[in-house]
Amino acid sequence: MTLDPAYVTIVRRHLRFLGDGDLSPDQPLDELGLDSMGMLALLFDVEDAYGVTIPEDDMLRETFRTARTLWSAVEAVRAG
Repeated sequence: MTLDPAYVTIVRRHLRFLGDGDLSPDQPLDELGLDSMGMLALLFDVEDAYGVTIPEDDMLRETFRTARTLWSAVEAVRAG
């Protein structure tokens, strides 16, 4: 699965500890500075950018574990 470059840009804005380094799709986002408040901000940004609403059942820490896991949730909603 390839991550949309615009999505990567959105995620990067919420990672305090990433700096100028590359974002691996499987890096744990919490290790890069994403906390619970950051998860909400990231969620709102992603939902706005992609015109989706992530279901409440998917509002789990696991969904926000990596850029790939969150992108999978976005793609699932987009696919219907």
